[in-house]
Amino acid sequence: MITLENIEKSFSGVRVLNGVSVTVREGGVTALIGPSGSGKSTLLRCVNLLELPQSGRVQIDDAVLEFRPGAKADRKAVLALRRKTGMVFQNFQLFPHLTAVENVMEGLVTVLRWPREKARARALELLEKVGMSPKADAWPSNLSGGQQQRVAIARALAPSPKVLLCDEPTSALDPELAVEVVEVLAQLAREGTTMLMATHDLRLAATIASEVVFLDGGEVIESGPAREVFVAPVKERTKRFVSTLAGQEMPPGSVS
Repeated sequence: MITLENIEKSFSGVRVLNGVSVTVREGGVTALIGPSGSGKSTLLRCVNLLELPQSGRVQIDDAVLEFRPGAKADRKAVLALRRKTGMVFQNFQLFPHLTAVENVMEGLVTVLRWPREKARARALELLEKVGMSPKADAWPSNLSGGQQQRVAIARALAPSPKVLLCDEPTSALDPELAVEVVEVLAQLAREGTTMLMATHDLRLAATIASEVVFLDGGEVIESGPAREVFVAPVKERTKRFVSTLAGQEMPPGSVS
């Protein structure tokens, strides 16, 4: 489904990703974990090309792009690959002048040119899925952070992307509101939605991820099934990092 091969990315001469390779299987949930500055969010943004790698290969389904130093990426190829993804951002990024349902409709109407009636029906269906249909006509300013993030998830799902990308989806929320978002993402995981998420919230990763990739210093330190990485990590660096789980209250059904 998603294959990243030897991804290299630098900012102002500072290497952020150093030959990173990751595979995300269809219908699975892969969590990118690691300390701040490890490169996990940058890697996620390289998947939908919000950040363009200097070198490496990105494949989503049948869309493939190869990057080489000094070579310019084809814009049409970038857009074709990007359309296969839906993105959930850390800070929601809802349009404040649009209601919840209008936020979900917006991409369908302006980008995909759907008729407004069809787009509204799709938007209402997705708001129902994330438990937000009673707030369909509410303004973002009248929604809690958790509610805004659930609308943002519905918006990302609207064009039926091949993969849902989540960049720290709970980090802007207090623990109580974060639970609402975790429950929605867990339900999507049970339904077989392919997801790749960058998160520092190990409880979120342990709850819904089937695979885990631990990054540090822009490199993959360890990867594998979530239960193995969280319960019996091989690398010493991974052991130190996941030991922070011991201080967190783990939700029912997690790998702990």
